[in-house]
Amino acid sequence: MFAWLLTAALALAPATTDTPSQPAGLQPPPSPEQVLAIPDDLRNVLRARVVAPGGTDQQRLARLVSFMFDPDGLDMTYQHDGNYTVAEAWRTRKANCLTFTLLTIAMAREAGIDAYGQEIARTLSWYSEGDTLYFSNHVNTGIRVNQHRFSIDVASDSVLAGEPPKRIDDDRLLAIYYSNRAANLLAENKLPEAGAHMAAALRMDDGYASAWNNVGVLSLRQGRSDEAERHFLKALEVDRLHDGALMNLASLYAARGDRRKEAEFRARIERARQRNPFHYFMLAMDDEKRGNYADAAVHYRRAIKLYDGEHRFHYGLARAYLHLGSFQKAGEALRRAQAVAGRNMGERYQAKLDQLRHKGL
Repeated sequence: MFAWLLTAALALAPATTDTPSQPAGLQPPPSPEQVLAIPDDLRNVLRARVVAPGGTDQQRLARLVSFMFDPDGLDMTYQHDGNYTVAEAWRTRKANCLTFTLLTIAMAREAGIDAYGQEIARTLSWYSEGDTLYFSNHVNTGIRVNQHRFSIDVASDSVLAGEPPKRIDDDRLLAIYYSNRAANLLAENKLPEAGAHMAAALRMDDGYASAWNNVGVLSLRQGRSDEAERHFLKALEVDRLHDGALMNLASLYAARGDRRKEAEFRARIERARQRNPFHYFMLAMDDEKRGNYADAAVHYRRAIKLYDGEHRFHYGLARAYLHLGSFQKAGEALRRAQAVAGRNMGERYQAKLDQLRHKGL
């Protein structure tokens, strides 16, 4: 899981989008090589359990997956802010989705398997700490074995994605790592260290919109409102629908009392929501909580129209139809949920379909 920041406490404080600089005497961020470096003790275990038995690439991949997920393997613990290097993850046995991806890629390549990062640019996930709201996106590992492609994802069942993952290069993956670490450091009020990591993120990939947005948040924390505005606008040059930058600009203009620009960006936010399946998904869930199942069905259908590939949209629609007494439609929605879900969830939906059939519905 990785994040961009939406400042919740705007501080109103050069004509270009200058990146943060490295203050003198500050410990620099780890180099890209250090981020992905495999420590010797992990390498020894990996070679013994995954590489030494030999066999085909497919067999090595199966052993690697077992090593990562079996209780007698890595035994990793999820930590939402666990943005660590590969060595730190091995030492602490803690990782978030990004760190788990870095760890998987490093180990797969060590085992002679073609591995790369994949990014899901928009997911439904956020959390808040203190005066800052964090919007989270998602990465996982892509694997290519001969003509076959696979994904390894530590959180596939808990991430709601509005689009399939896209392959990214190592520069983008490392930019995400540095930007995430910057967000952690900013939350700890370590502004110089955060700035150094943000600069590292932009050196790796200056086309990463979330990094520009996070630099804008840093500028606000330092009381430089004009500079923050330029960084947020730069983020929108890269990604015109970037939620964090749109919301930050709307809040910044509201704090300045610039009602015209505030209204402009709030209108842009609303237009973006109309194209966002998660907007309708959240509306549908709110409808369900209030017992308004007719509106819930409408909103679930709108979410599905925008993105058909999320099984929870279809399952929500099935629930709404069941409450409305539309059992045939509920069965159709459940079958569609089963079709787009992974194997484990597909089996659960099959059980629900069997229950409907048992009732003769």
